[in-house]
Amino acid sequence: MRYAIYGVAFGFVFPLIAWTIDIIIEEIPLKGDELWEMHIDNPVLFIVDLAPIVLAALFHILYKKSEKIERRLQKIITERNKIIEQNSEFAKKIGEGDFSKELQVAKNDILGNSLIMMRKNLIATNKRESEQNWITKGKEQIGDILRYHNNLEELAYATLVSLVNYTNSVQGAFYIYDRDTKILTNIAIYAYNRRKFIKQEFKIGQGLVGQAAYEKEIIYRKEIPSEYTTISSGVMNDQKPKTILLSPLIGDEKLQGVLEFASFQEEIPDQSIRLVEEISGIIAQTVFNLQVNTRTENLLGESRSMTKRLQKNEDELRKNAEEMQSSQIEIEKANKNLASQIEEVEKSRKRLYSLLENASEVISIYDENGIVTYESPSIKHILGYNPEELIGRSGFKKYDEAANKKLKKAFYDLIENSNRPITLEYQYKKTTGEILWLETTGRNLLHNLAINGIIFNTRDITVRKVAEKAQRMSGQMEALSENSLDMIVRINPDGQFFYVNPTAEKFTGVGKRNIVRKTLDQVEIHNDIIIVFRDALTKVLQTHNKFDTETIFPNIDSNEERIVQFNAIPEFNEENELETILFIVHDITEQKQIQLEIEEKNKSITESINYAQRIQSAIVPSTKHILQHIPKCFIFYKPRDIVSGDIPWFLETEDFTYIAAVDCTGHGVPGALLSFIGYFLLNNIVSTQKEFDAGNVLDALHEGVRKTLKQDNPDADARDGMDIALCKIDYKNNILDYSGAHRPLYYLEKDAEELKQYKGTSKAIGGRPTKRKKKEKDFQNHKISYKQGDKIFFFSDGLPDQIGGEKGRKYKPSRIREVIIDNRNFTMSQFENYFDKDLSDWKENYKQIDDILMMGIEF
Repeated sequence: MRYAIYGVAFGFVFPLIAWTIDIIIEEIPLKGDELWEMHIDNPVLFIVDLAPIVLAALFHILYKKSEKIERRLQKIITERNKIIEQNSEFAKKIGEGDFSKELQVAKNDILGNSLIMMRKNLIATNKRESEQNWITKGKEQIGDILRYHNNLEELAYATLVSLVNYTNSVQGAFYIYDRDTKILTNIAIYAYNRRKFIKQEFKIGQGLVGQAAYEKEIIYRKEIPSEYTTISSGVMNDQKPKTILLSPLIGDEKLQGVLEFASFQEEIPDQSIRLVEEISGIIAQTVFNLQVNTRTENLLGESRSMTKRLQKNEDELRKNAEEMQSSQIEIEKANKNLASQIEEVEKSRKRLYSLLENASEVISIYDENGIVTYESPSIKHILGYNPEELIGRSGFKKYDEAANKKLKKAFYDLIENSNRPITLEYQYKKTTGEILWLETTGRNLLHNLAINGIIFNTRDITVRKVAEKAQRMSGQMEALSENSLDMIVRINPDGQFFYVNPTAEKFTGVGKRNIVRKTLDQVEIHNDIIIVFRDALTKVLQTHNKFDTETIFPNIDSNEERIVQFNAIPEFNEENELETILFIVHDITEQKQIQLEIEEKNKSITESINYAQRIQSAIVPSTKHILQHIPKCFIFYKPRDIVSGDIPWFLETEDFTYIAAVDCTGHGVPGALLSFIGYFLLNNIVSTQKEFDAGNVLDALHEGVRKTLKQDNPDADARDGMDIALCKIDYKNNILDYSGAHRPLYYLEKDAEELKQYKGTSKAIGGRPTKRKKKEKDFQNHKISYKQGDKIFFFSDGLPDQIGGEKGRKYKPSRIREVIIDNRNFTMSQFENYFDKDLSDWKENYKQIDDILMMGIEF
């Protein structure tokens, strides 16, 4: 348009200029030739004349071109408006959620391409939300099933049905992992809309099921193995699925089972795989909790049942105990010749009371191979074992050959016939030597998930066996009483005689016929005897308890008095009313005389031992004397008896100091006699052989003991001798010589973290050599350079061999080493106090088994 205007303007202007020029020329009186020449001579005039024509043509061309450009721009604007309208319509459809509309755009259409990309993202987001909603809905369905069911098989089947239908699978299987057998077993199969009853088992790593369990990862296969098992639909025959999915069930960080799904689809949708993967952990935890709850319920049920049986057994035992009490007491005092039987019945009565106080059974569970998987804690006080000693081992090794044979036969019978319980009785010998009667009832519960084994309930029936024996004996008691050497009398609370055995005549001088049915006031018995009976009757009536005493009866046959053991035993009826009092009178005159003789002999022996102790104390160096020469030392000394076989020995010469812990064979008087020999021989050797080192001293002591005890004779049989730990100390040169016979020396350097041990020679002082033709080795001498602050410790075997602790075991040398290392900065007196207290705590109620001697020195 602009060029057109310019053209028009020039079209008018240049003609006007030309016209003006013409007028001027016309005013000039020129001729034509002159005018032409003037144009030739003046090109400007020529150009001025042609300029309008040229400019008009030029501006016409520009005008046409500008119209073409204008039409093209108008077309572009129209097309762009159309694109904007299409993009607006496309964006509107997307905003309304309609993603079906397609949009054709050019590559340079940024807005259109952005809208297409936005639609793709929205479609993907919508798909993910749809899949997540589908997965969430599936998880809610399975969650409802898991919360509803308490039975594992019902839960497995309901879960399987829901997942198969929800994921459009053709079949599915639910496997449970048995941790004891390490086998995966299917408990539910669902295929072609119906339940299938097919049992399948897989080991870990076997097949796809075992592989999923082993790898603990989902397995998704599109290529089905040839050995894969399919379930026939009855319509589709044995058509194999096209895809399979297996997911392990991991709960409580352990394998609980495996889920298996098969489908005719070419591919299992990702959302189905995600659903199975997410729900597997929830199912696994539910299965774990359900198994734990089931096992707990089974154990509680068995516990309640066991409690009822124990209560019933306790009532029966209590009734038997009440019936047995009077019989056992009568048997106990019936006859001197039946003392052993009476003692056994009394032991049985005590075991019976102990059983009533701790009534329980031993519960044992064996696997199919006879290995113990569980022992109840009651086994400790019934059979004397800790459960930890038996679990994981064969359950038959704790019995002797006869009991072992019975139990093994019962075990294999239960394996073959799982429906019938088996009960057997046998004798059992405890580690203490005690013989028990045991009753064991076995049941096959291998099918029970909570037990998974052969269960044995074992109880101590020793009391029952003894009771049966006592019941058999009670029928014979009347005859025993008639033949008893003791006086046996039964009197009612009013003092009337109900029963008197024939022996009563020897004690009273009055026949049976003149006593029975008469009262204490009516019988013609010596008044001293009547007074004893009346006093005992009064005390029993007041206390309703047994009354025992030793008293004097006049001897009818002589003027000497008779010493008797007098027992009054109350007897009660079923209503717990005092019915009669049983009196048993046993002549102990001879027993008392023997007892007096023994007491006199014991007194004489004790006086002799005390005198020997005074002699030993006078000879053996006292702790005070040793401390005067070695201030930094301790002597922990505990003889087992009045005199000791362990003694400390000390001697100081001009150049050396000798000190030793001597442990003689035995303890008490024999050990003390040997200690005298060792003491004097050591004094003599050290005093005469000053150049001897510690090893030479022990060699000389060995020969001296053998000669003194005549053990060097060919026919000598005495093996008595001693163990010793000997130190020779050179304080001038800081040298320690050490030699030991079976005894070590512990050496602790100052600020050291470890303890050195110098072992003694493995032979004793004295004794007959085992091989007379073979030369004995000499005692080894250890030469040690010590520094100030170093410490040494040596001891007899009494301390490490002392029994104690919770399990009744030895104190052991390792414990001594630990105490020294852990308390390396202790002074000698602190070490003594520590060992004294530690030994006391360790020993507790155990008796001291040997003399104890330990010595320590700090340089």
